[in-house]
Order: sequence, then C-alpha cells, then structure tokens
Amino acid sequence: MTPTQTKASRRGFFLTASAAGALAASATLLKTPDVAALAAPLKPAPEKGGGYTLSEHVKHYYRTTRV
Repeated sequence: MTPTQTKASRRGFFLTASAAGALAASATLLKTPDVAALAAPLKPAPEKGGGYTLSEHVKHYYRTTRV
C-alpha cells in the first residue's frame, strides 16, 4: 500500500465519522418533545402556606448529600 492510499482512507474515515456525527446531532435537535409529559397536572396550592412535601425526589436528594 502506498502512502497516498493510506492518507485517502484516513480522510475517508474522518469524513464519514464527521458526517455521522452531524447527522446524529441534527436528528437530536429535530426530535419533538412528548406533549403529554409536558402537560402534567399541577398540585393545588396549599391553603395555609407551606407547600413543602417530603417526596421521593427530596428523599433521594437527602440520601445523596450524606457524608
């Protein structure tokens, strides 16, 4: 194999890899979000103030901050 053939195959590889990356990036940007997930109903506001609830998400956060 000659050096010119090696350079050409490397160029082809990088050209193909960059094209695949650009295609993947554009597919990610064009993906539409799920409207049903975005329109989740909100909880009503508490009548006597407050609003803090110890949800699973909060419990998980507390577990991750333990030293």
